[in-house]
Amino acid sequence: MPQDFPYSRAAVAAPHALAAEAGRDVLLQGGDAIEAMIAMAAAIAVVYPHMNSIGGDGFWLIRDARGKVRAIEACGYAGESATAESYRKLGGIPSRGPKAALTAPGTVGGWKLARELSKALGGRLPLKDLLARAESLARAGVAVSPSEARFDPLKHPDLVAAPGFAKTFFLDGKPAPAGATRKLPRLADTLERLGHAGLDDFYRGDIAREIAGELEELGSPVTRADLKNYEANWRRPLSLRVKNATLFNTPAPTQGLASLMMLGLYERIAPRAVEGFAHAHALVEGFKRAAKWRDETCVDFAHATADFDKMLSPDFLEAECERIDKQRAAAWPLKADGGDTVWMGAIDSNGIAVSFIQSVYWEYGSGCVLERTGITMPNRGLAFSLEPGAPNPLMPGRRPFHTLNPALAVFNDGRVMPYGSMGGDGQPQFQAQVFTRINAGASLDEAVAAPRHLFGRAWGDSSVTLKLEEGYDDSTASALARAGHEIEWRAGNRDLFGHAGALVRKPDGRVAAAHDPRSDGGAMGF
Repeated sequence: MPQDFPYSRAAVAAPHALAAEAGRDVLLQGGDAIEAMIAMAAAIAVVYPHMNSIGGDGFWLIRDARGKVRAIEACGYAGESATAESYRKLGGIPSRGPKAALTAPGTVGGWKLARELSKALGGRLPLKDLLARAESLARAGVAVSPSEARFDPLKHPDLVAAPGFAKTFFLDGKPAPAGATRKLPRLADTLERLGHAGLDDFYRGDIAREIAGELEELGSPVTRADLKNYEANWRRPLSLRVKNATLFNTPAPTQGLASLMMLGLYERIAPRAVEGFAHAHALVEGFKRAAKWRDETCVDFAHATADFDKMLSPDFLEAECERIDKQRAAAWPLKADGGDTVWMGAIDSNGIAVSFIQSVYWEYGSGCVLERTGITMPNRGLAFSLEPGAPNPLMPGRRPFHTLNPALAVFNDGRVMPYGSMGGDGQPQFQAQVFTRINAGASLDEAVAAPRHLFGRAWGDSSVTLKLEEGYDDSTASALARAGHEIEWRAGNRDLFGHAGALVRKPDGRVAAAHDPRSDGGAMGF
């Protein structure tokens, strides 16, 4: 449960309590926020396997104690055999199975890069200590979470048929119920090996050899050479000045641009109150404009040509704002983009703040679990297009578009806030709802737990609607409907509206944190 607890010296937030415990314990051992996040990233892959994997992708925003903000891009690129021609012959990019596992794992490369920064900043905990909790959980077994149990894999035969899926995640041949203990011994062995051999072993050592060998046997286009050549990268974060803060997010190929742009547009529309019609309408219409530019420009950074700084400039945002009707909803043929992801945050007693996100895209990604290492491969390659002239075409070595984008705010009064959410296309929208509420004075608990809206298709939906969570204000909903928004109420789906979280560090060093009641996690500090 979220806990906007009495201020602490250091804190973490995660969508599963065991992951939060792993991070808190690292902080208690004297580790920094980066080291805590590595421990959490490993643990969350064990306890929330439907949302992420060490075979998936990750993005970091790190603000050091001196105020410098850095971004890590740790997303995999398409394998050397992943050609558009070969997938056209298949009839398209499949959503599950070996051919869906077409991008190299990236997130462990991000752990490696982040740990190098931690060492430069004074971090000293051994890697084996950072991975020990995750290894122990995988080996001893953990209770299947309510969030995982809410997803029914039997409704997705292609997922159940993926190599290694049922053998790994089913119990007694059936989907595991919430509370049942499940062990992941092969993943435990991999984490133990990484702890002793180092993270580079994942790409250029014994683990890499096992990964590549099994991918070849399964028929995935990702090869040993793809792993050997993979490196995560430091990127200059995008930033935007708003009235009370400077906002940071990750650059292409993520949708960080959309997250910042919609907040820039929201400020220019300037609703008088946070909540009510004007607040919701401004956020929805701002997202529509931001999503348009995102879809046209947020591609692999090596192929991006847009001037993102210009697109976040006052003149550009003013021009976009002029295109928004403050009273009527604009039509928008927003395409569907599902995504299952985890956001986590950490702040240590020295002031290092981390906003982190890790994902396999859809639930369980490609569904392929490599038997010898226990690694679940992602299906992020679904973000590629096989259409000639598309902004994100499939080609070997190219990175797909990512909905993943961790956020961080530095307020004018000195407060620092890492925040974020899972939720595919909903991520910018959920971030904005949390930020605007906190910026208006709401507590972390209030901002994170308040009923939310989601514009666009959710995965599996056929219509573009403005979805309202149970508990959303009726009068606001009625006003939105009168303005032309097609309203759809959604009750009982705790995951549709994201798992959000936030931490705030005050200038005097006190830290507070909260995580979403919609998830199985919480915030912990000392």
